[in-house]
Amino acid sequence: TMGNWLVNHWFSAAVLAAWLGINIFLFTYYFLFFDRDERYFYTRAILGSALAWARASAKCLNFNSMLILLPVCRNLLSFLRGTCSCCRRTLRKQLDHNLTFHKLVAYALALFTAVHTIAHLFNLERYNHSQQATDGSLPAVLSKMHLGSNKWLNPIHSTQTTVEYVAFTTIPGLTGVIITLALILMVTSSTEFIRRNYFEVFWYTHHLFLVYFAGLVIHGIAGLVRGQTEESMEEVHPHRCAEYLTQKHEDCSHDCCKDPEFGSIPAESWKWVLAPIILYVFERILRIWRARQKVVVTKVVMHPARVLELQMQKKGFHMEVGQYIFVNCPAISLLEWHPFTLTSAPEEDFFSIHIRAAGDWTERLIDTFQQQNQEMPRIEVDGPFGTASEDVFQYEVAMLVGAGIGVTPFASILKSIWYKFQQADQNLKTKKIYFYWLCRDTGAFAWFNDLLASLEQKMAEMGRADFLTYRLFLTGWNNSIANNVALRFDTTTDTVTGLRHKTIFGRPMWNSEFAAVAAAHPRSVVGVFLCGPGPLAKTLQKSCHQHSSLDPRKVKFYFNKENF
Repeated sequence: TMGNWLVNHWFSAAVLAAWLGINIFLFTYYFLFFDRDERYFYTRAILGSALAWARASAKCLNFNSMLILLPVCRNLLSFLRGTCSCCRRTLRKQLDHNLTFHKLVAYALALFTAVHTIAHLFNLERYNHSQQATDGSLPAVLSKMHLGSNKWLNPIHSTQTTVEYVAFTTIPGLTGVIITLALILMVTSSTEFIRRNYFEVFWYTHHLFLVYFAGLVIHGIAGLVRGQTEESMEEVHPHRCAEYLTQKHEDCSHDCCKDPEFGSIPAESWKWVLAPIILYVFERILRIWRARQKVVVTKVVMHPARVLELQMQKKGFHMEVGQYIFVNCPAISLLEWHPFTLTSAPEEDFFSIHIRAAGDWTERLIDTFQQQNQEMPRIEVDGPFGTASEDVFQYEVAMLVGAGIGVTPFASILKSIWYKFQQADQNLKTKKIYFYWLCRDTGAFAWFNDLLASLEQKMAEMGRADFLTYRLFLTGWNNSIANNVALRFDTTTDTVTGLRHKTIFGRPMWNSEFAAVAAAHPRSVVGVFLCGPGPLAKTLQKSCHQHSSLDPRKVKFYFNKENF
């Protein structure tokens, strides 16, 4: 399976390896540089190895700050995906791992920030200790040097200060504190729980990235960490002259009498992040321009359990199955854009989304559309994004698994299969679909029930009732449902959903499901598609592996997780 993964994800693996390699190289190279370079001989005399830890992590912070914006330039990524339509679909699909990479870079930023901050706390403590020392040691002598001019080495000039005071009153100290706080807020507010339930919190705190980049660019300007200047190195090289510093006589006559002089390391963060910031500004301008194009809401459907369906039209809008759009409603919030999976099929003359009440913004949007007396609120749309999930059409037999809100992309896929089927599309290889739907309660997905029921009816009318087999697994059920089921166990349609196929209470026994499919299609290649949580992906992947025959002429299961 590792070999398979590498074949399918060679691009992701290459990017990951390159990224890791560059991080390791930058850290090692600059660690050794600052730990050994002669210009920092005297700096190390005060700071020790904490200097190398701080500088090496700073390089890696610059490198990752350069990368963090690139994966979220979604219009630029769409453009790349478009221009690379000639390249293999595997490569195009891997551009969809953009957010995974964005998170990876963010974790690296958090790690290097921790290293950088801890190293600098040690540095400040050592600077302060050396300035207060009166023992005539090398750090103490160096700290007293050139305090009146601009050639000092120790940035702490007073003997009456504290590390905390320096951290909150100097430019590097204050900007360091601010960008670290911004980073902590961004990382903690982007957990899946907060994104799913309090999207607004995630959305607004993420805009602290503006504070982060502003702070980053200013952070190194003061140049508090210094090294010996080139001219001073020529005059009084530390190898030759260091030993004389602690034992200087008034009537000094040898060539080491002159004190070493020090200069700043120039600020360089701006060089790293300038290009990505310019790209990101272009991205935002492009988003504003795309959002200004008129969207007509052609139909509004209010489904049970407060689910709102919006059917829309926009000039030049072309979608594929499994794609998503960003939606903004200026009447509710000018700044907030929320992602929604498209639930229409490309064959339809409109595009649609289903919005369930989950958070303030969706609640207010549903309320706004429910007020019949007023005119329709304006909607802005950016997209569509994401790679088409057309692999579904390439398999004779497809097992589709949707868990919870993860059923949404399958609305588009099932409808599209139905249209292709009706039009006798030559590209459609699918002969049989098994659809598994897992959810706690069907309340919020009554609209999906209706869709399944209508597909079921249409297929029966065409005499192809066997084309789609589906099962609904209710994973969270209570006694009132159970009693209801017991009373009507002999009806042909299901008591919970009204569908012809029985609802099953509890979780699927995947082994028996896969065994049944393998028995029904002994010579087929079966595509398994999941839109749902990670642990379920692992289970399905394992089942695919276990139930695939080693004989190339017999049944094979292929797992596709990264489709949606």
